[in-house]
Amino acid sequence: MIKAAYLHIPFCEHICHYCDFNKVFLKGQPVDEYLQALEQEMLLTLNKYPTEKLQTIFVGGGTPTSLNEKQLERFCESITRNLPMSRNVEFTFEANPGDLTIEKLQILKDAGVNRLSLGVQTFNDDLLEKIGRVHRAKDVYQTVDNAKSIGFDNISIDLIFSLPTQTINDFMESLAQAFTLDIQHYSAYSLIIEPKTVFYNLLQKGKLPQPGEDTEAAMYELLMEQMEKHRFNQYEISNFSKPGYESKHNLTYWNNDYYYGFGAGAHSYVNGWRRSNAGPLKKYMELIDSGNLPIFQEHQTSKAEQIEEEMFLGLRKTDGVSISHFIEKFDIDPLKIFENEISDLIAKKWIEVKKDNIYLTKKGRLLGNEVFQSFLGVTNELLS
Repeated sequence: MIKAAYLHIPFCEHICHYCDFNKVFLKGQPVDEYLQALEQEMLLTLNKYPTEKLQTIFVGGGTPTSLNEKQLERFCESITRNLPMSRNVEFTFEANPGDLTIEKLQILKDAGVNRLSLGVQTFNDDLLEKIGRVHRAKDVYQTVDNAKSIGFDNISIDLIFSLPTQTINDFMESLAQAFTLDIQHYSAYSLIIEPKTVFYNLLQKGKLPQPGEDTEAAMYELLMEQMEKHRFNQYEISNFSKPGYESKHNLTYWNNDYYYGFGAGAHSYVNGWRRSNAGPLKKYMELIDSGNLPIFQEHQTSKAEQIEEEMFLGLRKTDGVSISHFIEKFDIDPLKIFENEISDLIAKKWIEVKKDNIYLTKKGRLLGNEVFQSFLGVTNELLS
C-alpha cells in the first residue's frame, strides 16, 4: 500500500552554491503550466496506481514557497482535491527563511499544511553569504515567530556542517542559536560536494577551503552530544526530534516503503518499481501533455536488491532493522543471510544486535557509508 507522496517544485529565486537538486531560476519560467502538468500527473498516477488514504505528503524543491500567493493557493487546492489524505496526515512544506510571508503562511495553514521544514543551514551570516544563501539569521527568527503566530507547532530546520572555512566554534554557535528557537525537529547534514555545482567547480580549481575529515567528524560528534543534552532524540543518522515529532514522511524512505513522486525529476517507489521523472521542465510537460506518465527511467527491484535496501536504509534509523519485520517481509533471517558481514561489523564495534534489532553504534554512525557498503552485492550470490 502506498502511504506517502512527494511533490517537487523546481523553482528558485536564487541558486545555492552546493545544491544539485533539480531546479531552475524562477524568472521567466512557465510556472502556471507546470502546476497544471503536476495536477495532471497526480490524476494519471492515481488512476493507474490507486491507493487509500495517504499518511504523509511532502512538498520540496527547489523552493515551493517561491510561488506567488495565487499560485501557492492554487497548488495547495490541487493537492487537497486530488490526493486522498488520512485525517491525521503529516503535510510538510519546505521553505526558505525570509520568503515565507505571513500571507503565504496563512495559505499553507488554511490548506491543511501542519509541518514546516526551513532551510536554515547556518546562523553565521558570513557563511550564509559564502554558500549562496540570501537569508540571514534574523530572518530565521522572524519566520519561526511568524509561523508560530499563525498556529504552526511542528517546525523543523535544516543545518549543514563542514562548510568551507567553518570552524567547530562556528558550528557550536549555530547549534546554540538553533536551540533558542523552541522548535520540534532538526536535520543536520555534512556538506557533500556534488558535480554541476558552484562548489564543485571551485574545488576543481583548488579554491574551496574545506575543514577536513577530522573536523567534520568532530562536528558530528558535537551535534550528537548537543542534541542529546537538549533532549532531542536522534532517531536517524541526521535527524533529531522531540518525542512524537519524528518526520513520518522521511521514515517512509528509511523503512523502505512505497511512495509516489510527482513533479519534474521526482523519484517514486511503487509496487516494486523505482522510477524517476524527466527533469527538464519542457520534457516533463510534453510527456504529460501527451497523456503519458513523465517517466525518464524505471527499474523493477529484484528480491536481492530489496533485501539489501532494507538493510542499508533501515540501519540509518537509530532503532535499526527489526529482525522480525525483516523475516515477515522477506521470509529470510537477516542474521543468517548476512552472517559474515554482521559478525565482522560487530567485531569492529560498528553495529550491535540486541533482542529484535540490528543497529549502528555511535562509532558506526560516524562510518555509516562504510557499514552500508558491507551489505551490497552479498544477496545476489545467496539467492541465485
